[in-house]
Formats: sequence, structure tokens, C-alpha cells
Amino acid sequence: MAEQALITDKMKKAVGVPSEPITYDIEQGLIRQFAQAIGDPSPQWQDEVKARKTHKGGIVAPPTFLRTCNAKELDELIFPVTRGLDGGSEWEYFVPIRPGDSITVTQKIDSFTEKHGRLGAMLIEAREVSYLNQLGELVATQKIIGIYY
Repeated sequence: MAEQALITDKMKKAVGVPSEPITYDIEQGLIRQFAQAIGDPSPQWQDEVKARKTHKGGIVAPPTFLRTCNAKELDELIFPVTRGLDGGSEWEYFVPIRPGDSITVTQKIDSFTEKHGRLGAMLIEAREVSYLNQLGELVATQKIIGIYY
């Protein structure tokens, strides 16, 4: 008896379709609060006078600040498997985030892959989240892997 394919036609059609964009206005107070919450005392996140003396030329947001800027959800897909694991994420940063920036976030599914392991059939989902500033500059990307079995 042949196993049923995990990747459905609806899943195939969802690949490459971006979520609706959502925009976040970045305020200096939020950057400072985030830095304090993660215990990072660096003046580049909190002290304008000292931050102006750095190569960034002023206050910028810590790279992990983008964790507070979530993309809107994609259309819900029904997976033919019920358990899931976070397969990790990889970030790439291009330009700093500054107070006064507006960051627009979208996500899309890059691919689905089927694999078979000792627990049986597995579905690997690869997503990409993009962060653009108000100038249209790509600030960062996040690649996310989800493993379902």
C-alpha cells in the first residue's frame, strides 16, 4: 500500500504567495525598553550622545529587536501530520533600524519538502520573512524551518 503524499495541491499553490504587509513605526523609547528588557546596556541602543560617536552615527535597534515585528499570518494550511518542531531560523541583516523608521514585514513560504525518517513521513516547511524600511531598503531577512511529522 503506497503512502499518501504529504504535500497537497493547496500547499503547492501557497508557495511564494506573500502575506499581507504589516508596518511598525519604530520609536526610540521602544528601542531603549527592548534593550533594557534583554539586559543589553550598550549605549548604541540607549544613549544618543554616546551613540552618535559610534560608526552607526546615532541610536539603532539591536538586531534581535525585529523579533517584536511579526508578520501577518498566511492562509491556514491543513497539514496531514499533527506534530511539529521548530527547525531553527537564520537571520541576515543589511541596514540598521533607526528611531523614526517604519518597518514593513511580509512572509512567504519558500518550499515544502517530504522526507522519511525513523518516525515516518516528515514535512519540511521553509519560510522567509522580509523586513523593509520606509525607503524601500531591505533591512533584514529571516529564514524559518518548520518540521512536521
